[in-house]
Amino acid sequence: MSEYYNPKRTRNLYDPKDAMPFKLSRSKIDLFLECPRCFYLDRRLGVGRPPGFPFSLNSAVDALLKKEFDSYRKKGEKHPLIGKYGVDARPIPHKDLDKWRNNFTGIQYLHKPTNLLVFGAIDDLWENSKGEFIVVDYKATAKSEDITELNATWHKGYKLQMEVYQWLLRQNGYKVSDTGYFVYCNGKADREAFGAKLEFDITLIPYTGSDGWIEETLQEIFVCLQKDAIPNASPECDYCAYREAAVKLLS
Repeated sequence: MSEYYNPKRTRNLYDPKDAMPFKLSRSKIDLFLECPRCFYLDRRLGVGRPPGFPFSLNSAVDALLKKEFDSYRKKGEKHPLIGKYGVDARPIPHKDLDKWRNNFTGIQYLHKPTNLLVFGAIDDLWENSKGEFIVVDYKATAKSEDITELNATWHKGYKLQMEVYQWLLRQNGYKVSDTGYFVYCNGKADREAFGAKLEFDITLIPYTGSDGWIEETLQEIFVCLQKDAIPNASPECDYCAYREAAVKLLS
């Protein structure tokens, strides 16, 4: 039986009677915003959505970008991409950066009103001349058109992701710029041949975040987790629509 459909799964499931802080990842906040029912099934009952396929190429791009920006971090210099866009920033060293980048630890904050231990793994951290931290996120794709702004429907999730990271840093006592950046790598498919090499156009896209929604959302998540009743599905949730359609046909 696969893990996502294992009713006996108890790893990191919410128990209203448990006084220990409950770890809540940035991606699970996204899941709640997408569909409270899917979130409840996942975090209370242990029935997660079917897993997607891993994006191995994206992971490779992510790892190489970290190595590249780290080389400039060690030298205390701007990366050429930062200079090209005239951004007041440079990669900044921090004793906890490796931990903050780790998917299992990330940067954490215990939200005491709800006892939720919120965490998320950042890609990079820059600093401007004001001493403010700048959250940086790497993205990789392959589109025929140039990517210069975040105007697609799925980009909303990228923006929420950025805002959670900014919020986490602020809750840990750091000065954080409202403006973060996406290092967007777009694979080029118009070359004459592959030649065992994939080339990318890289753009730096600014985004001014606002984390005012997070406090209210955490309260809503807490109320959701405390209830014994499964919440309604989001009208736009394809997973819930599929489950309901399948049940009707199989019953």
